[in-house]
Amino acid sequence: MKCEFAKSKAALRVDGVDLEVASIHRAGKLEPIVFLHGFGSTKEDYADIVRHDVFTGHPFLAYDAPGCGETECSDLSRVSIPFLVETVLAMLEKQGYERFHLVGHSMGGLTALMLANKYPQRILSLVNIEGNLDPQDCFLSRQILDYPQPDAARFFDDFIERVRHSPAYASALYAASLRHKVRAAAVRGIFESMVELSDHGALTEKFLALPCPKMFMYGDQNATLSYLSHIEGRGVRLSEIPHSGHFPMYSNPALMWREIGLFQKMANRLPSTRVK
Repeated sequence: MKCEFAKSKAALRVDGVDLEVASIHRAGKLEPIVFLHGFGSTKEDYADIVRHDVFTGHPFLAYDAPGCGETECSDLSRVSIPFLVETVLAMLEKQGYERFHLVGHSMGGLTALMLANKYPQRILSLVNIEGNLDPQDCFLSRQILDYPQPDAARFFDDFIERVRHSPAYASALYAASLRHKVRAAAVRGIFESMVELSDHGALTEKFLALPCPKMFMYGDQNATLSYLSHIEGRGVRLSEIPHSGHFPMYSNPALMWREIGLFQKMANRLPSTRVK
């Protein structure tokens, strides 16, 4: 069988926490692409990059965040958005990527934004797939406050049931694998940091201030997000994915990949985006 990408584990130590980070990746001579998955998802959300010719020649990296998928973490209580940013940096060093295109969904979109805000010179372009920009984006993470439950496993069980019966596209599909993809002990730190940053982190301003080309992707069920016209007026490219809610990679993946490919192709035509 032909292997179109490699799978590996990287032993890292991030802020005193031992990690074994599971990733998929491939080599290539063009601009690298880094993918950051959302809460309850895994690196496999992005494996289909190899099925789309527009990305031929581009190396890529996708990995399971600490607390998720096949990645092992020695202290799940330390997992938060700032910790995930430090994990990205460690993985970038391991992979040898200096400048790269960045794609993040939901939790991964927020992580990508915080990374890009710290190191804007390294980002060739940013695709934000419903990553948090505003307090209204915490419809999942704010449940840690709206449904207080000190028992982590009980909170997660109840959370899964609420998501399962949500009227949004792909909710039941998403809920079905949550227990297998996320450690319950990591949920509180992730959710609380997402809410804190969304409420007080001036995320929209940070997003708009980035000098790289930017695209915000969203499902048509979420076309009522109040900031869409504002960010479009400030030069952000919008991509509305039909027949989709928060998870275009599950509901309409072909169009998601097409939009990402077209956007990065445009960004690659701008000066100084080719790897030397």
